[in-house]
Amino acid sequence: MHSPLIVTIDGPAGVGKSTVAKRLARALSIPYLDTGAMFRAIARRLGQGAWERGEAELASVLAGMVFSLSGIGEDSVLTLDGAPIGDEVRTEQVGMWASNIATLPVVRASLKTAQQALGERFSLVAEGRDMGTVVFPAAHRKFFLDATPDERARRRFRQLTDMGQPADLDELRDQIARRDHQDRNRAEAPLRPAPDAVIVDTTSLTIDEAFAALVRGVRA
Repeated sequence: MHSPLIVTIDGPAGVGKSTVAKRLARALSIPYLDTGAMFRAIARRLGQGAWERGEAELASVLAGMVFSLSGIGEDSVLTLDGAPIGDEVRTEQVGMWASNIATLPVVRASLKTAQQALGERFSLVAEGRDMGTVVFPAAHRKFFLDATPDERARRRFRQLTDMGQPADLDELRDQIARRDHQDRNRAEAPLRPAPDAVIVDTTSLTIDEAFAALVRGVRA
């Protein structure tokens, strides 16, 4: 029996991970797993200040949460306790909450277990920040996408305005800098490329060019 195909795509916010991950999953006819949405969904569910709650209390609450996955590529649907996770988790506030709870070992351990359980059931394109380093270290192919902070802020600005949400470019730059520092310097699973990851700088690449780079990497 063949083991599921796992492709990991890691990197900070605003490098194009989601778009190319969905396209790659579609090309491979497998589900797309947005692990950042898992952190955001939990952060939104737990609310402001959740990262200050006791570890035992958080472990108890997290143990009762169930994620599931269906569909292929951009049509993949990730649910928490049966409810689809959508744009309600995409606000900058929820993003900061998610970055805060992501520093907690109890949260990372719970989601790692949930993500690995999905990887045992499905072939996946798994997008996140520690997919290739921690969650799926034996993945068949690993990628790390990056881009300059200024370019990432501009992309996030366009994304928010396209969604009809208010956005300030300077504020977005500051938020990206804070999240980068927190994600790259946390003690638990810091953001960094896996030693065997293919690094793709998307600063000057179109989505089509970034997608083509990943396809070449998978075929190699």
